[in-house]
Amino acid sequence: MTEALPVGNGRLGGMIFGDIATEHIQFDEISLWSGDEKETGAYQAFGDLFIDFKDTSAIDQYHRELNIENAVHTVTFRSNGVSYKREIFCSAKDQVMVLRISADRHGACNGAIRLSDMHHGKIEFADHKISINGKLDNGLSYAAGLTVLNDGGEVQISGQSLKFDKTNSLILILAAGTNYLPDFSKGWRGENPLPGIEKHLKLASNQSFEQLLSRHIADYQSLFKRVILSVGTSEPSLLAKPTDLRLVSYKKGGNDPELEQLFFQYGRYLLISSSRQGSLPANLQGLWNNSNNPPWRSDYHSNINVQMNYWPAEVANLSECHIPFLEYINNQREVRKIATSEFYHSKKGWTLQTENNIFGAGSFVWNPPASAWYCQHLWEHYAFTGDKKYLADFAYPILKEVCEFWEERLIPDSKGNLMTPDGWSPEHGPHEPGVTYDQEIVWDLFNNFIEASQILNMDPEYRTKVVALREKLLKPQIGKWGQLMEWSVDRDDSTDTHRHISHLFALHPGRQISLTRTPELAAAAKKILIARGDKSTGWAMAWRINFWARLFEGDHAYRLLRNLISIVDNTGTSYGKGGGVYANLFDAHPPFQIDGNFGATAGIAEMLIQSQAGEICLLPALPWAWPEGSVTGLRARGGFVVDISWKGGKVVKYRIASDKGGTAMVRVNGELRKVNVAH
Repeated sequence: MTEALPVGNGRLGGMIFGDIATEHIQFDEISLWSGDEKETGAYQAFGDLFIDFKDTSAIDQYHRELNIENAVHTVTFRSNGVSYKREIFCSAKDQVMVLRISADRHGACNGAIRLSDMHHGKIEFADHKISINGKLDNGLSYAAGLTVLNDGGEVQISGQSLKFDKTNSLILILAAGTNYLPDFSKGWRGENPLPGIEKHLKLASNQSFEQLLSRHIADYQSLFKRVILSVGTSEPSLLAKPTDLRLVSYKKGGNDPELEQLFFQYGRYLLISSSRQGSLPANLQGLWNNSNNPPWRSDYHSNINVQMNYWPAEVANLSECHIPFLEYINNQREVRKIATSEFYHSKKGWTLQTENNIFGAGSFVWNPPASAWYCQHLWEHYAFTGDKKYLADFAYPILKEVCEFWEERLIPDSKGNLMTPDGWSPEHGPHEPGVTYDQEIVWDLFNNFIEASQILNMDPEYRTKVVALREKLLKPQIGKWGQLMEWSVDRDDSTDTHRHISHLFALHPGRQISLTRTPELAAAAKKILIARGDKSTGWAMAWRINFWARLFEGDHAYRLLRNLISIVDNTGTSYGKGGGVYANLFDAHPPFQIDGNFGATAGIAEMLIQSQAGEICLLPALPWAWPEGSVTGLRARGGFVVDISWKGGKVVKYRIASDKGGTAMVRVNGELRKVNVAH
């Protein structure tokens, strides 16, 4: 949680500890879940790989690094005059984790390899192989396999380990999986995972380490290298320090722009590593979990957290990494329709509870607007890509059925406004009709459906009905001290510092409130932000970065970014201790919760580019701390890719590109320009 470093291929992940005498890799597979369609269960830890080394003494020149430009973890050190090296990566291309152990002296690699299972499955040994086979109480089958390839020396079974003796180098290849299938109609179960694991191990074993590494880097960098950010140059003395000491200097007020760049790109690294096509979306801890009873089940939390995980996906040019969440929304629909019908006695549509698993089950309180918030992600994927086939075939049917859910549920108030009947402003205040959070999300749903229907020229009669519903919705209101009201009743407390500010959804990630189009509501939102304060838990500070960016207040957004990049050591579940980051840059909720990492990356992007208000605004919230810099590869709605260079806080050069071409309205240094974009 605090010092181990993560690798992952979207489905298989590992936390690497880098110890000298015993290397420890705690590994996970993202579909290993307890529970079923009725009981939420929890995301489960898979197991641990240990390599015990002989003769580790007289150590010097120790160095450990995670290079996020190529997604390779490396440990180097000298022991008794011999230089050792460990290289670890998790390949999406070959669906395996690979570890090479080498030394600069022949026959110097000696030790033993152990594999453990968190669920006490059957562990078997064969020539150069260890395998795990097991089944959870819910019937989910799981398996893992490890193949060991040696150059020189011997590898042989020794008790409950594979002993390696006098080897020049060693390559370990790990694969793991379950029989989870994201298909309600097939009972969420597919084929036995073992044959697939054996296939991956065989194919990987027939390649050299250099081939595996090359394929991994090419695949990873095809995503990662799309965006390059520069906001300044750090002092060489800082760059020479390990990250934890740089964090200490930064917390004391030091200037380290390359640490801020690293934090931005680390969020992109984590999303690539925990969310790839063909797998499940990133959960509360991405995919890295060492417990069978993790905080909040390490689940898919629907009242902001899983959504925040995907805020950077489109703008930070990782649209493909958004797809696992979109597919998850789709594959949960049928079981959620049954649960929603049973609970609400509804005839159409569906929604969720706050805690959710991979089989459609939910727990904790019902969160009525959750499916509507999910629908925003379906719309945003279209807004950024312009993919009409996706919109028509995939997104539109879901948007429509969730609109139908709300058409059935809305109730009138005494003035004829339509209100949501049973809201709760997470996680704060009474349960009652007309909660602002609900109203804003339903408005966003209706607004997106209307645009989708117009673009596709579909359902004109139903579109007219939804337009009427949208116009009758109770809109955001301004209260007695100039604040944006959290409830339909003006009861906001100006001394309240609650971490959730759910009723500012319309400012971000929604688009109902903007500084340019609704300045009075934007000013009311600012009143709330000032009252709630800057200090909070990790994800809540990340959301505040995005809020202040949407208000074009870059210095305030930057102040919150600095608050978030603040090293802490508190790992228990305590809202009062506040958030920050651990030495490994994981977000401290506390404890570890990855949405703060993703929210911060999205917030930095919002400081540099915004496109939700019908125009592409360049550097809308640039802070004084970044007077000169550049960014390439950010995306804007409409399918545009944007590069920006600036000096003295002003844009000096920009480029707008698109595969589809088109016209963009671009705001540059306060001036709105019409730009024709060739393809």
